[in-house]
Amino acid sequence: MNSYLPKLEVCAYSLFSCVAADRAGAHRVELCTSPWDGGTTPSTGLVKAVKASTSIEVHAMLRPRGGDFCYDSMEKDTIRYELEALIEAGVNGLVIGALLPNGDLDVAFLEEIKKNAGNLPVTCHRAIDVARDTIGSVEILKEIGFTRILTSGQKNKAIDGLETLAQMVEKSTNEIEIMAGSGVNEHNFQQFLAIGCHAIHLSARKSKRGLMEFQKPDISMGGLESVSEFDVFYADQKVIAEIMEKLKIMNFYN
Repeated sequence: MNSYLPKLEVCAYSLFSCVAADRAGAHRVELCTSPWDGGTTPSTGLVKAVKASTSIEVHAMLRPRGGDFCYDSMEKDTIRYELEALIEAGVNGLVIGALLPNGDLDVAFLEEIKKNAGNLPVTCHRAIDVARDTIGSVEILKEIGFTRILTSGQKNKAIDGLETLAQMVEKSTNEIEIMAGSGVNEHNFQQFLAIGCHAIHLSARKSKRGLMEFQKPDISMGGLESVSEFDVFYADQKVIAEIMEKLKIMNFYN
């Protein structure tokens, strides 16, 4: 087991989910929007609402669109403006990943982001899972000064990437945190702690019907016909609290 006390990070797409994470005792949220794109930059209005309503750490995604992680000059300019706005809004950390066309980390841009973030911790997200050399990228991110890496171990679900995750933990030498994410839940999270992961990342996602009583059928605003326009997705406070309680039982937190 590593020397870190493992942390629980909740992927949150709304104020409701952030409040749930805070009440359940989670250590921080990764705040983003557009879940069907894998998460994009949240609005500063959402950040301010979360900061006003909770005491939880807010680490905001820096991602201007869905799709790959190779950004052109206009997208990089967008990220720069978003970084400034998010810092002004009061975030506690930033989350970003960027690749070159050949699959290597975009080191120059990531160094720029780290510098402009000042003293805020910066996390590299799952862009590392589609990088050409995931294990080698751990060393590079350490040198840049990133605080942690969110990764599924190069698999769609982190539970299938345990071997790679263990290699990344070893490579980290406790100089950068390895945080397991994608498919992590209350039933399997202990397997990631057992191999030394410094943190776990999960959404605890549930859905419920929205407030609309009149529901126009056969209309899809986002083009995802498999997703109902009348469902609202949220983080389940009970699931988060259950994991935190298990961490206490494991004597990580009292």
